[in-house]
Amino acid sequence: MKLINTYDDRDDAEEAVEKLTGDKRLASERDGTVVIYNLFGTPNWGNFHRLNMYNLAELKTLLDRRAHWQEVDRARHAVIIATLQSVAKNHAIAIPEHWL
Repeated sequence: MKLINTYDDRDDAEEAVEKLTGDKRLASERDGTVVIYNLFGTPNWGNFHRLNMYNLAELKTLLDRRAHWQEVDRARHAVIIATLQSVAKNHAIAIPEHWL
Protein backbone atom coordinates (compact mmCIF):
# COMPACT_ATOMS: atom_id res chain seq x y z
CA MET A 1 0.00 0.00 0.00
CA LYS A 2 1.10 3.52 -0.79
CA LEU A 3 -0.15 6.97 0.05
CA ILE A 4 -2.83 7.74 -2.54
CA ASN A 5 -4.16 11.09 -1.36
CA THR A 6 -4.56 13.35 1.66
CA TYR A 7 -7.71 15.06 2.90
CA ASP A 8 -8.48 17.91 5.29
CA ASP A 9 -12.04 16.75 5.90
CA ARG A 10 -12.87 13.46 7.62
CA ASP A 11 -16.10 12.92 5.67
CA ASP A 12 -14.31 13.37 2.35
CA ALA A 13 -11.60 10.94 3.46
CA GLU A 14 -14.11 8.31 4.58
CA GLU A 15 -16.03 8.68 1.32
CA ALA A 16 -12.80 8.21 -0.64
CA VAL A 17 -11.77 5.07 1.24
CA GLU A 18 -15.10 3.47 0.30
CA LYS A 19 -14.38 4.05 -3.40
CA LEU A 20 -11.06 2.19 -3.40
CA THR A 21 -10.67 -1.45 -4.29
CA GLY A 22 -8.03 -3.73 -2.83
CA ASP A 23 -6.09 -3.09 0.36
CA LYS A 24 -6.86 0.30 1.87
CA ARG A 25 -6.38 2.20 5.09
CA LEU A 26 -7.20 5.65 6.37
CA ALA A 27 -4.84 7.17 8.92
CA SER A 28 -5.07 10.53 10.61
CA GLU A 29 -2.28 12.72 11.88
CA ARG A 30 -2.35 15.94 13.80
CA ASP A 31 -0.27 18.90 12.68
CA GLY A 32 -0.69 21.44 15.43
CA THR A 33 -4.43 21.99 15.62
CA VAL A 34 -5.14 20.61 12.12
CA VAL A 35 -5.99 16.96 11.48
CA ILE A 36 -4.91 15.52 8.14
CA TYR A 37 -6.30 12.24 6.80
CA ASN A 38 -3.96 10.08 4.74
CA LEU A 39 -5.51 7.55 2.38
CA PHE A 40 -3.37 4.51 1.68
CA GLY A 41 -4.23 1.94 -0.94
CA THR A 42 -3.23 0.15 -4.10
CA PRO A 43 -2.00 2.70 -6.64
CA ASN A 44 -3.68 1.80 -9.91
CA TRP A 45 -5.53 3.70 -12.61
CA GLY A 46 -8.90 2.31 -11.53
CA ASN A 47 -8.49 3.63 -8.00
CA PHE A 48 -7.24 6.99 -9.27
CA HIS A 49 -10.23 7.21 -11.61
CA ARG A 50 -12.69 6.32 -8.83
CA LEU A 51 -11.19 9.15 -6.77
CA ASN A 52 -11.48 11.54 -9.74
CA MET A 53 -7.75 12.20 -9.79
CA TYR A 54 -5.29 13.25 -12.50
CA ASN A 55 -7.99 14.29 -15.01
CA LEU A 56 -8.70 10.66 -15.89
CA ALA A 57 -12.40 11.38 -16.55
CA GLU A 58 -11.41 14.15 -18.96
CA LEU A 59 -8.92 11.81 -20.63
CA LYS A 60 -11.68 9.24 -21.14
CA THR A 61 -13.87 11.89 -22.77
CA LEU A 62 -11.01 12.96 -25.02
CA LEU A 63 -10.19 9.41 -26.05
CA ASP A 64 -13.85 8.66 -26.81
CA ARG A 65 -13.77 11.34 -29.51
CA ARG A 66 -10.15 10.96 -30.62
CA ALA A 67 -11.04 10.75 -34.33
CA HIS A 68 -12.38 14.31 -34.20
CA TRP A 69 -9.66 16.03 -32.18
CA GLN A 70 -8.82 19.65 -32.78
CA GLU A 71 -5.44 21.16 -31.95
CA VAL A 72 -6.71 22.19 -28.49
CA ASP A 73 -7.65 18.55 -27.79
CA ARG A 74 -4.19 17.32 -28.81
CA ALA A 75 -2.60 19.91 -26.53
CA ARG A 76 -4.82 18.98 -23.59
CA HIS A 77 -4.07 15.28 -24.15
CA ALA A 78 -0.34 16.04 -24.07
CA VAL A 79 -0.71 17.89 -20.75
CA ILE A 80 -2.71 15.06 -19.16
CA ILE A 81 -0.28 12.40 -20.43
CA ALA A 82 2.70 14.36 -19.07
CA THR A 83 1.06 14.34 -15.64
CA LEU A 84 0.24 10.63 -15.91
CA GLN A 85 3.84 9.84 -16.85
CA SER A 86 4.98 11.41 -13.60
CA VAL A 87 2.31 9.53 -11.64
CA ALA A 88 3.24 6.26 -13.37
CA LYS A 89 6.90 6.74 -12.51
CA ASN A 90 6.16 7.60 -8.87
CA HIS A 91 3.89 4.58 -8.39
CA ALA A 92 5.73 2.11 -10.67
CA ILE A 93 2.69 1.51 -12.87
CA ALA A 94 2.41 1.55 -16.65
CA ILE A 95 0.25 3.85 -18.71
CA PRO A 96 -2.03 1.80 -21.00
CA GLU A 97 -0.87 2.08 -24.62
CA HIS A 98 -4.32 3.04 -25.88
CA TRP A 99 -4.16 6.20 -23.78
CA LEU A 100 -1.05 7.45 -25.60
